[in-house]
Amino acid sequence: MNSKRKKSVGSEKARQTVLPIGAEGRARVAIDAVRPVVDGGRFPVKRIAGESVIVEADIFADGHDELSAALRYRRGELGRWVEVPMKPLVNDVWRAEFEVSGLGDYYYTVQAWIDRFKSWRHGFEKKLAAEQNVALDLLAGADLVELAIERAKGHDRTALERSAKILRSQDAGASEQALADELSLLMNKYPERRWVTTYDKELRVSVERAKARFSAWYEMFPRSCAAKAGVHGTFKDCIARLPYVASMGFDVLYLPPIHPIGVSFRKGKNNSVSAEPTDVGSPWAIGAKAGGHKSIHPQLGTLADFHQLVTKAKEQGLEIALDIAFQCTPDHPYVTEHPEWFRKRPDGTIQYAENPPKKYQDIFPIDFDSDDWQALWQELKSVLIFWCEQGVRIFRVDNPHTKAFPFWEWAIAEVKKKYPDAIFLAEAFTRPKVMYRLAKLGFSQSYTYFAWRNTQAELTEYFTEINQADIADHFRANLWPTTPDILTEYLQFGGRPAFIARLVLAAMLGANYGIYGPAFELCDNVAREPGSEEYLNSEKYQLKHWDLSNKDSLKEIVTLVNRIRRDNPALHSDRSLRFHQVDNSELLCFSKQSDDLTNVIVVVVNLDPHHSQSGWVELETQSLGLDSQQPYQMHELLTGARYLWHGARNFLQLDPQSVPAQIFRMRHKLRREQDFDYFL
Repeated sequence: MNSKRKKSVGSEKARQTVLPIGAEGRARVAIDAVRPVVDGGRFPVKRIAGESVIVEADIFADGHDELSAALRYRRGELGRWVEVPMKPLVNDVWRAEFEVSGLGDYYYTVQAWIDRFKSWRHGFEKKLAAEQNVALDLLAGADLVELAIERAKGHDRTALERSAKILRSQDAGASEQALADELSLLMNKYPERRWVTTYDKELRVSVERAKARFSAWYEMFPRSCAAKAGVHGTFKDCIARLPYVASMGFDVLYLPPIHPIGVSFRKGKNNSVSAEPTDVGSPWAIGAKAGGHKSIHPQLGTLADFHQLVTKAKEQGLEIALDIAFQCTPDHPYVTEHPEWFRKRPDGTIQYAENPPKKYQDIFPIDFDSDDWQALWQELKSVLIFWCEQGVRIFRVDNPHTKAFPFWEWAIAEVKKKYPDAIFLAEAFTRPKVMYRLAKLGFSQSYTYFAWRNTQAELTEYFTEINQADIADHFRANLWPTTPDILTEYLQFGGRPAFIARLVLAAMLGANYGIYGPAFELCDNVAREPGSEEYLNSEKYQLKHWDLSNKDSLKEIVTLVNRIRRDNPALHSDRSLRFHQVDNSELLCFSKQSDDLTNVIVVVVNLDPHHSQSGWVELETQSLGLDSQQPYQMHELLTGARYLWHGARNFLQLDPQSVPAQIFRMRHKLRREQDFDYFL
């Protein structure tokens, strides 16, 4: 007998050990695939202050019980949870949304549970319809309402008490009360979350200011702003140039590095390895006796002059963006003060930058594998904080993909703790996964492959890729037709029409875009040598004097394009970008639209800078909110012309020698008498 008893006890212990420790087996609801999400929640999704975060999840359970679910969100790690009821869509997908109103991090998760009242109500309706006896069902409903009374307060509690009493009375009006909307609303307000399932992750949203989503950048070398040729420009000369930049409609003025330039191994004109005594060197060769990354090149002016530039720029509606290039010349103070921050060669000398067969003796890369890496990180962070303290909130980071990923994640987060309005642009022309990783780590915007995408197929494929939801949730493109390093073959041989086409493509495809000026608006397209993307007499290595009054300048059309961008909300985001079919591969057609369809922009660009091209454009009328049976007006914003279009298919012809692109604002509804008379 004793042996049997011991066996029974042992079996009981065995049964107990297979149960999940600490789990509630009666939490029967499954929550899967909560989205938006980046890498399973490892990184935050990105949004702009004032935007909504639309959250979806797959929510289901065994059996046929009715479910309820709630989206929970809070601002910051210590914020109070706020709940939004989720609504079922189809195929067990549930949705809700919340607005992110301030900068910084938000957190969200999902809860779901078996809703006993909804299940009871659904069964009660079916029994009534089948004319079955519902006396016991009314009592069961009363039990559920009485449980809710314990959770309710004030007038709601009184109303629930009244409903419970009616249900329990089983009077003639009891069934009507059981199905009353008022009772259903109150029971939803005070749900019985017995055995609730909570999603096992708190997902994060990184919220930035509007300029992270929509901006127009103008790059300018301060030293080339002097009024006279051959004279080194200053910050005061930059201030004199501000009205010119602002008049074109830009809102970010990006300056290449403004720090002292090294003398050792200084590069000469056209990247010559031997410099003349008068050569000014590359701004990216940072560090000299005058200082390093927290110092200003003496010929540009003083820190007080820089403060004045920041102030005057704001008065013109411009925000200064600074270049951050974490690299040093042999003359940088870091080299003597912290030689441990640089990699050594076997002979004991510091390793300079190389890309065989090219050698860059004027640049020492920083070694992020240094044993003193913690002090290195702190110092580099202090550089970013220093310039934030000088009034800068936008940074274009040079080659971030050649620095440690963990450093960027830490440094950007540290800066944003103190300056949540800081914006970081990653200049990383590298492999796609590396570019995406940098965006996940905290970079607000990213350079792209746009400069090398020229055909209809290339542009459609690339921009479809970077605007799909799982990438757009963390990657924001900033489109540049050229940079001081990149003069593409298309622009070298396409002339003025090519520059206009690339301007329109960059400004319309991208909510963030920029031009390298004045080289771009003056159509500088002379390469150093055949097959090279380097400019002849590159501004990177010498002073330049630009004739801003040149009659062939694109200033007027740049100004118009920026005005079109500013005046049309559809162009302030990339999420609605959609490509439309054209029967000529030399034409590209795409559209953007506001959420409420009150602003729809359709763009057609001739990709051939040498020949007139024509074709039939086929719009996706349903996505644009069009009635295919009704005419609609297309207002061409570059020329001011208006056209009456019918249906999805319409014919276009674009001559690159006049205007190689058309930007239409669509008007859906025409007041028949006035609008039709306009076209007669």
